[in-house]
Amino acid sequence: MARTTPPRPFDASADLPPLAPLARTATRLHPRAGAPSTRDSSVGGPLLWPATEPWPHCDGPHVWDRRNPAPSPDGVRLQRRITEDAVRRADGDPGALQYTPEELADHQRAREGRPWPDGPVPLLPVAQLYLRDVPSLRPPGPADLLQVLWCPFEHPAVPRTEMFWRTAASVTDVLAAPPEPPVVQFSSYLPQPCLLFPEQVTEYPHSAELEDEVRRQMEDCHTWQLDVDPHDVDPYEDEPTPQDVYDRSLSIAPGWKTGGWTRWGLTDPYPRLCGACGTAMDPLLTIASSEWGETSTSWIPDEDRDVPASALNPYPEQPTKVEIADGYDLQLYTCPSSPEHPHFALVQ
Repeated sequence: MARTTPPRPFDASADLPPLAPLARTATRLHPRAGAPSTRDSSVGGPLLWPATEPWPHCDGPHVWDRRNPAPSPDGVRLQRRITEDAVRRADGDPGALQYTPEELADHQRAREGRPWPDGPVPLLPVAQLYLRDVPSLRPPGPADLLQVLWCPFEHPAVPRTEMFWRTAASVTDVLAAPPEPPVVQFSSYLPQPCLLFPEQVTEYPHSAELEDEVRRQMEDCHTWQLDVDPHDVDPYEDEPTPQDVYDRSLSIAPGWKTGGWTRWGLTDPYPRLCGACGTAMDPLLTIASSEWGETSTSWIPDEDRDVPASALNPYPEQPTKVEIADGYDLQLYTCPSSPEHPHFALVQ
């Protein structure tokens, strides 16, 4: 099922003309749980990886906590499957939730975890994007496929990611059984396999990136405070300001996406420059902890608005089960001069 973002409550560029030339197209990926194949665009799905090409590993450094065994990827998958099966039997009723003795035993074994590994760690698939599904990608040369993987253990500052561009037609013999890390540091580092339902939307810069005069005009747009979705208001605020409405409902779409603008908040804006040539880098992929939040419900797709949280799906806004640094997003940037230059990662 396609996903459709509702129209914005206000036409930002009409109410504030200086925004018009700043408009960018972003592609909301709308990941939803499914069973992708190597020929699908996906989050957490199998990659179209050549059988003759070595699988990437991370050499660290890793900070091992050997006192606490970590869960294996299969253990995380088993726990998720046990919970889903139990909830289905209960028809989504939390009060009727029961596990079979076999499920309880499997669940306990999965919780016990495994010893921390020694040596290099195989990376995990994070996303695979085909150009046919995300035409806004700008691959190098004839490439038409982007693959992103990451290390399932914490690294200083941001998770370590690797990106690969390739031409899908050139992959005739696919790696059947990619290696997996024996354990993952957190279950939230193992993406749930999801199919994608790409949709293009228009974004504008975060208010912190606007020039002073444009920001002043934006703060005078008091009509933006009228008829705003009350769910897009911070519950700890008495009344949203024009800047609140702009940042939450008009400027930047939440969730997994390609392109668009940066959602600032953890830090003030700062230049993202290519380490190889100094060129200002462009946002490529946002890896999000959630598809929407308490103050961004106006971005919930029409098709998901009548799907309330339930025992079967307690967190519909987190289909990938990925969480970055307690709920932030990881945004990857590439150099517009050469996509083959090292990419840049930012958590916000």
